[in-house]
Amino acid sequence: MRSNRSEILMTADRIRADRKDTLIDISVVICVYTEQRWDDFLLAVDSVKQQSISPKEIIVIVDHNPIMLERLRAHVSGVAAIENDEYRGLSGARNSGIDAARGTVIAFLDDDAVAAPDWLQELSAGYQDPMVLGVGGTVKPMWLKSRPAWFPEEFNWVVGCTYQGMPRKTAPIRNFIGCNMSFRREVFEAIGKFRRDIGRVGTRPLGCEETELCVRLSQYWPNSVLLYKPSACVHHRVPASRASWPYFLSRCYSEGLSKALVTRSVGTKDGLASERAYTFKTLPQGALRGLKDTLVHCDPTGVERTGSIIAGLLFTTCGYLAGKIAGGRQRRSTG
Repeated sequence: MRSNRSEILMTADRIRADRKDTLIDISVVICVYTEQRWDDFLLAVDSVKQQSISPKEIIVIVDHNPIMLERLRAHVSGVAAIENDEYRGLSGARNSGIDAARGTVIAFLDDDAVAAPDWLQELSAGYQDPMVLGVGGTVKPMWLKSRPAWFPEEFNWVVGCTYQGMPRKTAPIRNFIGCNMSFRREVFEAIGKFRRDIGRVGTRPLGCEETELCVRLSQYWPNSVLLYKPSACVHHRVPASRASWPYFLSRCYSEGLSKALVTRSVGTKDGLASERAYTFKTLPQGALRGLKDTLVHCDPTGVERTGSIIAGLLFTTCGYLAGKIAGGRQRRSTG
């Protein structure tokens, strides 16, 4: 492990000397698993092709779908279409993309997201400081059905987007949102890739594989920086199916399960560091704001948002406790 640290420090020196005023070459990885998102996927690829600075390459990882892989290779030019050679799921697909990438930096974009024209330029600019090992940015929701009035901005993470409580200016952050993140190649060479037992498989609403990776990175290099740049923006489609109360509660519960897996891997202190401020500061402020909207501004949906915040926290907590109990049973059975 010490040798890996030395290698990263040497890399930082090289970056400082040779790349201080140059753009970083970036490989963009897009993971796909279903043809139902074909049109969305094409828009995602086009948005990368139309960047103000060109990526080194666009790598599309197809998650165990031979028919889609064949269609992609036949009809989409300018991309490297590769099959996921790991276990099924988003973590395995991203890992296959990492193995195939040749860029100094590897960026990840969802197949149902559209990058702003200067997305790569903004990400690249964040790497001028050699202590920055990763850069991520804003994920704005594109509601295909109007945003429900009861849906609080504090829970935008339910639909994979930037939420109330995240920094509004460029600042260090604990972890990125998976739809819009990038890392130096050396990160994966030193600490490994995404854990396959954490994260989404198909439509199963689990996640947090990027959280676990980011925490693991910071534990390995305590003085490193994961930089959040709001100006590095992508737009994420939110289908009508995710604008429903059942999906909201299901996703909250699943987030709790995922957080339990993360804490099992990296420890409770680091695994829940951001969640403490979110729970005890951001959510109470949001709940009070909703009540104020109703009582002061005569907005009847304000109290609905307050109720959603309370219900979301409750279901997330229940999921976390269920995950901790299940983890304890698993340890006892294998111990």
